[in-house]
Amino acid sequence: MSRIKDLQKNLFGGTTSNARQFGMIFTLVAIVLLFQIWTNGLTLTSGNLIAVVSQYSYILILAIGMLMVIVAGHIDLSVGSVAAFTGIVVAKAMQEFSLPWPVGILLGLAVGALIGAWQGFWVAYVGVPAFIVTLAGMLLFRGGNQYIGNADTVPVPEGFRAIGAGFLPEVGPDTGYNNLTLLLGLAACAAVIWRELKSRQTRREMNADVAPMWISVLRMAVMVGVIVFATLRFAGGRVGTSLPISGIILIGLVLVYSHYTRNTIGGRHIYAVGGNSRAAELSGVKLKRVNFLVMMNMSVLAALAGMIFVARSSASGPQDGLSWELDAIAAVFIGGAAVSGGLGTISGSIVGGLVMALLNNGLQLEGVGSDMVQIIKGLVLLLAVAFDVYNKSQGRFSIIGTLMRPFRRDDPPPPTGTTSLTDAGKAPVSG
Repeated sequence: MSRIKDLQKNLFGGTTSNARQFGMIFTLVAIVLLFQIWTNGLTLTSGNLIAVVSQYSYILILAIGMLMVIVAGHIDLSVGSVAAFTGIVVAKAMQEFSLPWPVGILLGLAVGALIGAWQGFWVAYVGVPAFIVTLAGMLLFRGGNQYIGNADTVPVPEGFRAIGAGFLPEVGPDTGYNNLTLLLGLAACAAVIWRELKSRQTRREMNADVAPMWISVLRMAVMVGVIVFATLRFAGGRVGTSLPISGIILIGLVLVYSHYTRNTIGGRHIYAVGGNSRAAELSGVKLKRVNFLVMMNMSVLAALAGMIFVARSSASGPQDGLSWELDAIAAVFIGGAAVSGGLGTISGSIVGGLVMALLNNGLQLEGVGSDMVQIIKGLVLLLAVAFDVYNKSQGRFSIIGTLMRPFRRDDPPPPTGTTSLTDAGKAPVSG
C-alpha cells in the first residue's frame, strides 16, 4: 500500500515530483492506440510517423510562437499570411536573383523579423489590439503574396528543399537503421537519465523531499522506452528516409524555447505580463518591450514555418498558409493555455499539436472525408476547452488543468514572497 501511495504522490500528482509530465502524454498515447487498432496497425508504421512529422512540423513551430503570444494576452491571426508572404519573397529572390539557398533562408528570417517589428510596433507602442493589427496583417500579407507571385507557383532550388523534405543522411556501417537517428536517440536517453539524477542531487542539496529511487527508475524506464521506440521507428524507415530535417529543427526550437520560458527573466516576464500586465509593469517589467518581442518572435517563426512548407512542397503558391493560424491556436489551447493569458507551456502546446496532427492523420488513414475531418477537429477543440472551463468554474476536476501540471517545470517557480523590482522576472505562472 505504501508503494501505491508513493506512486500516486510522486508519479501521478505529488508536489515533490516532476513525473506528472506523463499525464498529457498518456492522453496522446490513448489516441495513438485507438487509431493503431482502427487502422489495423498503420498509425505506428515508420513511414506514417515520418510522414506525420514531415507534414505537421511547420504547424508545431507556429504553436511555439503562438503559445508565447497567447500567454502574453494577445492573439496573432496573420501567421499563415506571413508564412505565405515570406515563402513567395524567398522563392522569387532565389529564382530571379540566383541567391544561394542559405542566403535565401537568412532573407526569409529577416523578412519575418521586419514584419514582426511592424506589427509589434502597432501593438506595443501605439496600443492597437493585436487582434486588429494581425487581422489587418492577414489581409495585407495575403494580398502581398498574390501580388508578388502573380497568383502563380514559384519553384525553389534543390538545396533549399532539404529543410522541408530532407532527412538525416546515411553514414557509417550498414546496421539496417539510420545511424545518425540512432545516435540522436542514444543522446536523448542519456539526457533523460542525467536530468533525473541531477534533479535528485539538486533536491538533496536543497534538503528537499526526494522521491524513492524506484520511482525515479520507473520514470526513466518509461521515458527511455518511449525514446527507444520512436528512435527505432524513425531510424527504420525505407532506405533514404529517417528523421526529417524539419523534425530536427522543431526539436531544437522546443529545447531552446522551453529553456527560455523556464529559466530566463525574459521568459518569466512574458508570463507576468499575461497574468497581470498592470502589476507586472509596476514591478519593473518593460511591458512595451515584452509585447514587441513576442509579436516579432511570432513572425520570425512564421517565416521559418513558411520556408519549411515551401521547401517540402518544392514551390511557393497562392494557397500556402491558409488556416494555419487556426491550427496553431487550436494546438495551444488544447495544450492547456488560458484564453486570458498568463498560462501555458511549450511542452503542452507541442503535445496539443501532436494530438491534432495524429487525429487528422488517423482520420485520413481511415478514408474519412476532409469535410468530416474538419467537423471532428472543431468539435474536439470546442468540447475539450468547454468541458475544462465548465469544470474549473464549478471547482471540479479539470482535464486540461490536470494534464498541464506535468509541464510546470517549463513555467517559472511561484514566488515565496512579495514581488519587487529586483525579482520581477520571478512572477508566478500557474498551470
